[in-house]
Amino acid sequence: MARRCALTGKGPMVGNNVSHANNKTKRRFLPNLRVVRVTLEDGTTRKIKVAASTLRTMKKNG
Repeated sequence: MARRCALTGKGPMVGNNVSHANNKTKRRFLPNLRVVRVTLEDGTTRKIKVAASTLRTMKKNG
C-alpha cells in the first residue's frame, strides 16, 4: 500500500543526505503514519492510515 495519509494526502518527500564532506545523496522523508480505527456513519469500523501531525491537528480542533 502507498505511504500516504488517508485524510490529508501527505506522502513521501525527497531531499538529500549531506555528509560532513558536503557529499549529497538522495533520500526520502517518509510521513509518520499511524493506523487508526474510525467509526463510519453506518456503525462499522474501518482502519485507515493517518499522519501523526493530522492526529494532533484533529485533537487540537476537537
